[in-house]
Amino acid sequence: MEVVGTARDGEDALRKIEELSPTVVTLDVEMPKKDGLATLEEIMKRRPLPVIMVSSLTQEGAQITLRALSAGAVDFVAKPSGHVSLNMRDVSADLLSKVLAASTARIVAPRERREPRLQPSPSSPPRPVESFASRWRKGRPEMVAIASSTGGPRALQQVLSQIPGDFPVPIVIVQHMPKDFTLSFAKRLDSLSELDVVEGAEGTELRPGLAVVAPGGYHMVVRKKSTGKFVCALSDAPPLLSVKPSANIMFLSVADEIGGNTVGVILTGMGRDGADGAAALKMKGARIIAESQETCVVYGMPKAAVEQGVVDELLPLYSIPEAMIRSVRE
Repeated sequence: MEVVGTARDGEDALRKIEELSPTVVTLDVEMPKKDGLATLEEIMKRRPLPVIMVSSLTQEGAQITLRALSAGAVDFVAKPSGHVSLNMRDVSADLLSKVLAASTARIVAPRERREPRLQPSPSSPPRPVESFASRWRKGRPEMVAIASSTGGPRALQQVLSQIPGDFPVPIVIVQHMPKDFTLSFAKRLDSLSELDVVEGAEGTELRPGLAVVAPGGYHMVVRKKSTGKFVCALSDAPPLLSVKPSANIMFLSVADEIGGNTVGVILTGMGRDGADGAAALKMKGARIIAESQETCVVYGMPKAAVEQGVVDELLPLYSIPEAMIRSVRE
């Protein structure tokens, strides 16, 4: 990895990008003259590049960061101690890994992202020969479980905004994100979707039309009460595959508590979190949907599930909401 240049503010950054043609750009959210969000928007208009945002752990910082992710940023790193962090070395490993992942990211201009709503993909693979009804011989799906990481905030925003408010089952979500960001993220999704979207808490009751985002810094699992209702539970167990929350842990709990009457969805992300959990769901008879490479920002997590041989439908992002709706209503 080579640092080809540094910039003192957003305007300087835009000049340096033209001069130096970097592979990846890191932007502080807070910069003089032109802040990180305005600079990012200008980059996406002029010359789309993988961008990693660097943000303070404040409510305002979280909201701006989420807007940046929606505007095209690949990922973000949280400053360890406020607006001016003199101990950035504490997050250096995280920053380096995200810059390396961003170097392989698929970036498109905002105008190219406006895929038609619920449009079927002509290049989608054919449905499996096995009849859909036989897969659900134990009963109708009772839950949808979603995993996502790098590029996930924008992907989740696109998916959930196309799910109707009367969706007949609850949705549980793991998005790799620090604890100070998931509440703001859930609120943002709630404002953009007909669904009710909340950050998960101990005892949150799962119901149709509700989507629950795992809180950063905790693993979220699903438990079945003696009444037959499903609730969320939180675990402070160590990270798994270096992530917390872990999609694998959530998927495994869903496999244990619900079994095959589940739809698992794996969206864009770095690494292989979710693949082993999807395999456990698949063994119980669940249906697994994964985002195809053509729309993934980083084709890591879906690829790992495909290599496990557990994916029933590999679809572009814009076809996934329709697949989810079909899967729970047929």
